[in-house]
Amino acid sequence: MVSPQHTHLLNPLLAPGPGGVTSLRLLSYNIQTGIGTHKYRDYVLHGWKHVLPSADRMRNLDHIAGLLRQYDIVGLQETDEGSLRSHFLNQTEYLSLHSGLPHWSSRINRDLGHWGQHAIGLLAKTHPVHIEKHPLPGRIPGRGVLLADFDWQGHSLRVLVSHLSLSKRARSLQLDRLIELCQEHSGPNIVMADFNCTQNNADLQKLCNQANLRLPTDSPETYPNWRPNRAIDHILVSSEIVIESVEALRFGTSDHAPLSMQIALQQQLQPRENAS
Repeated sequence: MVSPQHTHLLNPLLAPGPGGVTSLRLLSYNIQTGIGTHKYRDYVLHGWKHVLPSADRMRNLDHIAGLLRQYDIVGLQETDEGSLRSHFLNQTEYLSLHSGLPHWSSRINRDLGHWGQHAIGLLAKTHPVHIEKHPLPGRIPGRGVLLADFDWQGHSLRVLVSHLSLSKRARSLQLDRLIELCQEHSGPNIVMADFNCTQNNADLQKLCNQANLRLPTDSPETYPNWRPNRAIDHILVSSEIVIESVEALRFGTSDHAPLSMQIALQQQLQPRENAS
């Protein structure tokens, strides 16, 4: 996908509904490259799928594509950008083609050549007006963030997609960088990621406090998918965004459950006068 470089706003994201309010459906999903883990022992028994192709993977991707059709903006973690295990397909592009979300972008987090192209992805129903790809700090380089700006009812909406480290120190540095990227934007922000930490984590709370973001009142548990007991996948939204609903879906093609959220803008907000 070629990233547009202009910064003025085009292609408004959906038309306003009744009362001038538009709801958006968001999904954040760690797809585990379509491996389809259903129990802890699968990590061992199906470990070969991390490096070799399988027919199950393609069936799982088609199943995921069917789910994505219901959403306006999707953030993906643990996609593959084209290696032996993924049949040399860019999985984000494949899901775009089969889900009806025509606008996509991806960023490689770790390049292992033919053995793996670990990536994150973004899919949307409408063309973002601006896309950036940023590295994130960490002891092991490679983690990053996809940043996309959309026009939402005359407002510049910034969406960030990422997958943070397991290491507490690295994750803290990465969350500080996300704070900077949110603070650089004057409009509402959405951050969708596998944060690898729960909602009570001090560094995650720091992100909320310093970037004017908030979590749902109850963060759904997303891991492990077959018996969720930890909320480590989150969608954070600016205070001017209303969270209408949020849930972890019962959907068995990864070791993570997909996190679904429906949002709307506060009705009293006025669009920018010079949006064009």
